[in-house]
Amino acid sequence: MAFLRRRTPATPTGPDFDVLAMDPGDWPGDLGAGLLPGPDGSCQGIYLRYDLFGGRGPAMLIGNLPEGSPARELEEGQVPFEVAQLLAALGNDEPAEVTGVEDTPVMHGDSLLIVRRVKISESRVACAQFDRSDGVQVTIATWDRPITDDLYQLLKPLPAEMFRAG
Repeated sequence: MAFLRRRTPATPTGPDFDVLAMDPGDWPGDLGAGLLPGPDGSCQGIYLRYDLFGGRGPAMLIGNLPEGSPARELEEGQVPFEVAQLLAALGNDEPAEVTGVEDTPVMHGDSLLIVRRVKISESRVACAQFDRSDGVQVTIATWDRPITDDLYQLLKPLPAEMFRAG
């Protein structure tokens, strides 16, 4: 019946954590943000999609997933949520899987990050992850460009208020 509509879960009001990403003012292309709602309306993560290709698809996706987020629970070989979102946004439906993980130390300001470089079977995807001191997992997925150490210097906290509805 056309007049019956299913109610969707409540849109989360925003995260309880600062989102680590590149400042939208520093990015020359289009930027989109998505919130992952939990069944109770809580925010289970935020991902930012950066498009440098003039509307032809994203160049990079950065996700921030707190502890307990279902998007962090992966099966053996399953690509991170951000990689799956990047491939879906690009219309790439070829199967991809994790083929290896390598830990690398990287300086971020005065802090040392242990970055997990996640190798993906789709060779045009680069992926890196690290855990923040507050338990939030940050994942960077890029299409057709490497993730260099200087990218981490561009990451800064964006205020949670930026992601609150209305």
